[in-house]
Amino acid sequence: METLVFKYKADRKLTQRAHVGVVGSGDLEILMVPSDEEHAHVSVRTGSEGFSETWKAVLDRFFSVHTIQAKIVINDFGATPGVVALRLAQALEVSENGSE
Repeated sequence: METLVFKYKADRKLTQRAHVGVVGSGDLEILMVPSDEEHAHVSVRTGSEGFSETWKAVLDRFFSVHTIQAKIVINDFGATPGVVALRLAQALEVSENGSE
């Protein structure tokens, strides 16, 4: 099990929490909580070790567009980068619109 931590500058507040996905084979769970800090704090817990550069690339791309102030916990069970990007977009939509 590996834990990765990332931090991104942020300037846009979220209105509510979000919980999307499930921890299961090839999937992941994202918990997104609004924050008043001027950055996003992302913690990734994954059973697939050695993919920190891949995680960084996916998160860099997401936060280059969405500068949200949030605490994000990602619990991964072997999700592909495409699934990670999809779940991040889904969590952001839930946080902004309240729809699941």
